[in-house]
Order: sequence, then C-alpha cells, then structure tokens
Amino acid sequence: MTTSAQDAIIDATAPIVAEHLDAITARFYPLMFERYPEVRAVFNQAHQADGGQPKALARGVLAYVGLRGKPHDVQTAMASVISKHVSLGIQPSQYPIVGECLMAAIGEVLGDAVTAEIADAWGALYNDLAALLIAAEAERYQEFAQRPGGWEGLREFRIAAMERECEVIRSFYLEPVDGAPVADALPGQYIGLRLTIDGDVVHRHYSLSGSPNGRGYRISVKQEAGGVVSNYLHQRARLGDTLELLPPAGELVLDQSDAPVMLISGGVGQTPMLPLARQALKQGRRVCYVHAARDAQHHAFVGELSALLAEYPDRLTKVCAYERGEGGDVQGRLERDLLARLLPDRDAQCYFVGPQPFMSAVNRCLSELGVPESHRRFEHFGPSRPLDAA
Repeated sequence: MTTSAQDAIIDATAPIVAEHLDAITARFYPLMFERYPEVRAVFNQAHQADGGQPKALARGVLAYVGLRGKPHDVQTAMASVISKHVSLGIQPSQYPIVGECLMAAIGEVLGDAVTAEIADAWGALYNDLAALLIAAEAERYQEFAQRPGGWEGLREFRIAAMERECEVIRSFYLEPVDGAPVADALPGQYIGLRLTIDGDVVHRHYSLSGSPNGRGYRISVKQEAGGVVSNYLHQRARLGDTLELLPPAGELVLDQSDAPVMLISGGVGQTPMLPLARQALKQGRRVCYVHAARDAQHHAFVGELSALLAEYPDRLTKVCAYERGEGGDVQGRLERDLLARLLPDRDAQCYFVGPQPFMSAVNRCLSELGVPESHRRFEHFGPSRPLDAA
C-alpha cells in the first residue's frame, strides 16, 4: 500500500505524469517487447500501430490515480480491463514485467525529474493496482473453473462447423476436443482464442454470437484487411482444426430489470446482440433490434433474425438500415429521428456496438433523446476509448 507521504508525492506529480503519459505509454510497449519478446503474442499489433492500446493504458493509469481511494469506483472503472485480461489469460507473473518496463519508460521520458522518492511512490502505486487486478482476475478464473463444464487456463476446441453469414462474416462452431460439457457464458460476452499461425502464437478475443447450449461456442468473425487472425480463419481454417480457448469474459451483459431493451449495432457489432436479444425475449421483455449494414451483401444473420421475429412477433421489433443499395427497412445511416421513433421509452436499456464513429453518434443521439447514461451500455471490440457524450 502507498504511504501517506507517497500519496502526497503522487498527487503533486500526477499533472506532470499526465502531461507526458502518451509519450510514456508509447515508449513502454516497444521497451517491453524488446526486453520480454515472449509477451508480444498477447497484444494485437494492429492496436499498437494505431495507438489504441497505449492510449487505453494511459487512460487506465489516470483513472486509477484519481479513484484509488474509492475501491468500489476503482472496481467499476477497471471492470473492462479485468475482462480483457481474463480473455487473454493474464497471470500474476506478468505484472512485474509490466511494472519494470512502465517505470523504465517513465524514467526515460521524464529523465532527472524522476527522483528516487518519486520513483518509489509511483512504483508503489503500480503495485497497488497490480494487486487489485490480480485478486479480481483470480476470483474470475476460480469462479469459472468451478462451474459445471468450466476450466482454468487453456482448453482445446475443434472447429465443428463453419457458416458464411455474409460477404465478410463467417461463423465458427467450436466444440471441446475432450467431448466434455462446456460452461455457459453470459449472453453478450466474448471469449479469448490462442492460435499458432506460421509458427507465431497470437491471441484474440471474439464475441460469442450464439446462445448458451452447454455443448460448445459460436464465434462470428469479420475478415479485416490485413487482419492476421481473421484472414487465417476465413482463408485457411478447416473443419477439425484445433485452437485453444480461455474463459469467457465481458461486461456487456443484460441488466436485471424488466425494462424494454433496445439493441443497436453496426456491421459485425451484431455478434453480441443476437444472444442478448434471445435472452431478453425469453424473459418476456420487449426488444427493439436496430442494425446498420453497408448493403445487402454485408448484412449477416438475416435468416436467424427472421426466425426470431417469427417466434416473438408481439415483442420483437426489427429494423435494418442499408447505407447503400436496396432491400433494407430504411435507407441511409441511422439518424436521431429514426432512433427517436424506435426508442421504446426513456426507461429502455440501450446497448450498442459497432465502429467507434458509429458508437459515438449513437451515444450522442441517445443522450439528446433523454436516455440516462446509466441506461446506455456499449463495449469496444478493441482497446476502450471514450465516446463523445459518455
């Protein structure tokens, strides 16, 4: 635990660290990969290249500095970090590596301004944060391992089936190699994958697009230009191929109320919405399902949604907007007026996932329509970023 003297040092130096934090985190990752190349596999290098991961780390550090005296607020702020770590199988032994390289990056960027006392204070701060995350992650690992069909660490799964959902999205049905049951994930969660591609180990996480069934999982993957894993799965994966899965995680889960649910997605953002929609409908809740697709060729899960509408015609409203071409329920992008007409009421629980500009626009519209922040829920597929009105 930091001492009162160290807390005073942290408070006094936090503005300086914050001013240089982007430079610190930008230096931290190359430094860590140089010293410990074995950890590179855990990180999506595309998010390193576009700066998303370093910026997410910087925001996390600053959030902890500001909230460290409020344990409940810290847990809330770090929930998505903990989930991402669980999906990557992060272990306690990896935290000293991060601490060492983070402090080295601070020293390189700030130079002689970092006295021994300042270094000790910030090192103690990091150790406190690491201890909090390690404890929370251990609890998640243990809880999942104790479920029927749960496991700890990696578990081998085989590709039992593949299905083309649209021009750029393909679903993969994964069943355990050992033939034993698998624990149910919460609808809306994602799962971590570890694959070996051309001799290199890589980690990714994908939303679970199927409802829990106790036998296996379904992920639905969009083929991204230059995407190492997505292109491998689309072009080279075959039935019977094996990969390793880590425990499911994620915070985009259905609330416990009986309020109407509005699910808004763009592109491959549909993947967590499908199991959320089915869960809400089974609970007897009204669901408004709104999806934005580029065109008919990029509109996935059409048959699945039609079947869901046939099963729940009185409680499910389904609207798809096509940005171009014909065939959608509406033409053009999702606009505020359309969302205003579809919004069940201001008490509705609204979930939205899609590209960053899409989520920012939806969040802003919902805010303007009077939906409280506590009823607006979203999740990034990559590193978390702030939304305009969040």
